[in-house]
Amino acid sequence: MSLKISSCLFMLLTIFLDGFSQGSVINITQISPRTYVHESFLQTQEWGRVSCNGLIFINENKAVVFDTPASEEATKVLINIIQDSLKAKIIGLVVNHFHADCLAGLQVFHQLNIPSYANNKTVVLAKAHQYEIPQHGFEKKLFLNVEGDVAANYYFGGAHTIDNIVSYIPAEKVLFGGCMVKALGASKGNLADADLKQWSKTINKVKKLKPTIVIPGHGNWGGAELLDYTERLFRVEE
Repeated sequence: MSLKISSCLFMLLTIFLDGFSQGSVINITQISPRTYVHESFLQTQEWGRVSCNGLIFINENKAVVFDTPASEEATKVLINIIQDSLKAKIIGLVVNHFHADCLAGLQVFHQLNIPSYANNKTVVLAKAHQYEIPQHGFEKKLFLNVEGDVAANYYFGGAHTIDNIVSYIPAEKVLFGGCMVKALGASKGNLADADLKQWSKTINKVKKLKPTIVIPGHGNWGGAELLDYTERLFRVEE
């Protein structure tokens, strides 16, 4: 699949909802026939107002969400859009790592009896930080069946955090890299919990999935060049 996807093949959908005075509560953009990026915003002291990406995969009116929006308010809006506008039932949530831009709205999903999944390390770290805890842990791989198609989740090692995973939709060739993957031109960003020695090595493992579309945790998505850029940015000379 080319990144230059013709509008004749499917309609590019962007939903803008009024919210913060500086922008929207949630932006949703369709990036392939069955996947959507959800964008929310996190107010930080060091970086200001930060745009945060997540992913939605919908197949046969069933949806899996990858990362919650960065607030409970935005999470409620997202769930309403998926259910009312995209006409899909959410059957699972996958948490990329233990930071707030991944699980700030986790309690909202749990209140609606939507199961959540994360790497076992994320479960431990969420508990240690007294955050809402993902319900189902896995070690290296988790494959979720979405009406006959697979949402594959992999733990390849430390990078942005020691628990970060990637999620891949083989049928769409779409990779949600989360914060371990940087947008082109991005800085190294928040390194407070990073594994700098392993970051580039972990990215090299991710490359083997050979995605066509790559979504970083923050900033613009693109193709495999984002993986190349991130690997170079964190390459350690030995």
